[in-house]
Amino acid sequence: MRQIFVSDLHLQNERPDLVRAFLHFLDTDARRADQLYLLGDIFEAWIGDDAPFPGTEPIIAALRNLSDDGVALFFQHGNRDFLVGEQFAEEAGCTLLDDSTVITSADNRPLLLMHGDQLCTDDVEYQKLRVMLRNPMFQQNILAQTVEQRLTMAQQLRDASKEQGSQKSMAIMDVNAEAVTQALVSAETALLLHGHTHRPAVHKLQLPDNTAAQRIVLGDWDHKGWYLEWNDNGFQLIDFNIEGYAD
Repeated sequence: MRQIFVSDLHLQNERPDLVRAFLHFLDTDARRADQLYLLGDIFEAWIGDDAPFPGTEPIIAALRNLSDDGVALFFQHGNRDFLVGEQFAEEAGCTLLDDSTVITSADNRPLLLMHGDQLCTDDVEYQKLRVMLRNPMFQQNILAQTVEQRLTMAQQLRDASKEQGSQKSMAIMDVNAEAVTQALVSAETALLLHGHTHRPAVHKLQLPDNTAAQRIVLGDWDHKGWYLEWNDNGFQLIDFNIEGYAD
């Protein structure tokens, strides 16, 4: 069994190098996997399955080809692409996951998957916004708007996120230790894998019952691409150079 996990690619028109790198990744490393997990913020913005950003078609086609060739695909929403829906899932050949999902790792251990933004509980303003954006009725209201209105809203959210991020400390935007512990205890596992914070690392911690636990953080795709490979012998964080995919 070989599992591969990625998050925080932030694919967008402004970064064709990321798109090229992802397409190459899907045709090489990902093709040798049994399962591929996309753990949120795969797209910089997603305003609805009826309005994918220009240039998305090759990405969806590559995902579908991978699925048709026998690789099981899974998609978990991030804070940027929370409007990815069933139409995208059907076209890409992937299964949508809940915000907190426990799977069995390749070496037969329970593994909790999250995008990670829900763990940043010290950022109170963001958590309030997250509750609103993840409300199904609110999402229906968004999708009922015109494409132009949704594009404007998405740009406003991106601008606000950048402005607020520049004003907040790194500690506030990182995960809260208690939230991590609560998530692991609730999921009855000692393994957590997430993205969102853009700080790739493997953290060791101890649960209240003295069980040793690990929190694995995926990296974002910018100058480097990151993925985590999990097989029968355990897991490994792997990075590669994005600059080779520039014009």
